[in-house]
Amino acid sequence: MIASQTVESLREIVGDENVYSDKAHLRAYSYDATRTYYEPDAVVFPRDEEDVSRILTYCNHHKIPIVPRGAGSGFTGGALPASGGIVLGFEKHMNKILEIDRENMLAIVQPGVVNKDLQRHVEAMGLFYPPDPASEEYSTLGGNVSENAGGMRAAKYGLTKDYVMALRAVLPNGDVIRAGKRTIKDVAGYNIAGILTASEGTLAVLTELTLKLIPKPRYAKSYMGIFPDVEAAMNAVFKSLAEGANPVAMEFLDALVVRAVKAKLGIELPEEAGALLIGDVDGNVPEELDFQLEVLENSFKENGAQEFRVAEDPKEREKLWKGRRGASPSITMYGSKKLNEDISVPRSLLPEALKRIYAIGEKYGLVVPCFGHAGDGNIHVNVMVDGSDPEELEKGHKAIREIFELVVEMGGTLSGEHGIGLSKAEFMNLAFTPAEMELFHRIKHAFDPNNILNPGKMGL
Repeated sequence: MIASQTVESLREIVGDENVYSDKAHLRAYSYDATRTYYEPDAVVFPRDEEDVSRILTYCNHHKIPIVPRGAGSGFTGGALPASGGIVLGFEKHMNKILEIDRENMLAIVQPGVVNKDLQRHVEAMGLFYPPDPASEEYSTLGGNVSENAGGMRAAKYGLTKDYVMALRAVLPNGDVIRAGKRTIKDVAGYNIAGILTASEGTLAVLTELTLKLIPKPRYAKSYMGIFPDVEAAMNAVFKSLAEGANPVAMEFLDALVVRAVKAKLGIELPEEAGALLIGDVDGNVPEELDFQLEVLENSFKENGAQEFRVAEDPKEREKLWKGRRGASPSITMYGSKKLNEDISVPRSLLPEALKRIYAIGEKYGLVVPCFGHAGDGNIHVNVMVDGSDPEELEKGHKAIREIFELVVEMGGTLSGEHGIGLSKAEFMNLAFTPAEMELFHRIKHAFDPNNILNPGKMGL
């Protein structure tokens, strides 16, 4: 609990209307998509970078925890004030698109800008910002950078880190730094922008982002491959890419998810569908799309696809994608609580990985529907349990640990896009050696010696 004098000092910095310690605000900023609750002691809305600097200077001196927060849409507790202290919210003031530089194809934005708002803004100008997390309609770009968000288009266009050219940030002692440049090439000094990307707010507070844009492709089409089982679909993923396919997205739904979206959403899908691959192709000439679709169709059918569909108009595209978008809410039919982990493995190992993941589910008597971004090897594994049954919850957590052990053994990673936060912190020692963890601790200490920024996250 912070002293009342602290609240008054913060009000002197940002004004009465930007500091709240009432129960309603504390509750509203106590949770994220994990549905875990930790109340802060106060919520503060900085108006600009100078406010951020003064707040951090004060909190660093008094050793008050600070948790930067975008929209609170994360799945691993990265924005939860687990140690109390102050939540720093950016959506109220620092939410502006500052510049679109068409000549150099970049955007300069504040951290509170919503992802989809930037996409719409630049697409009206014939430009394109590809990162598209599922939360794009409400997640903020500061949060996207802090978590290195992915999305469905990552198979072709990469992750958020691939579009961060430069940023401004405030260190815990109040110093303002610039990292990176507006230039395409920059190899002077350490890659501080790269270190701060995916740092989950543990090293510095981001105040301005310079993001790369690309030309918007003129044409796009959607496709669906229907397979008899998961193994056939997973083989089609890496083999079609090896044959030269370069889809924007290649999303995977297993038989459990297919059954759920049919039951919950009433989507018409073949009874025999054991797995689906859904995606987009794009390009600047129709022939480019035709080539991509031909490669995909041939490769899918060579690997057991029962059917290959192409949507010819927006209405058909929407119909194909409806099932993928509804996958996450639909699988709640299998359990009241979803232990959702976004593991990633080399694409060629997807068939084996899923086979072994299902075996772990069977070992514990749990249903494990899987879906996600098969095009880049990133699968959302959902261990479904009865949240009111402590024994079943314990089984679910044991299954998750075995899944992580399996993934690391196969050369994969604990997270493809959700980050580590609180929920995966205990598993960091599975993926990293003691020497590597010590290096992480030293980097944290170099930036934040008093450990005020998002303490307890990432196993630090």
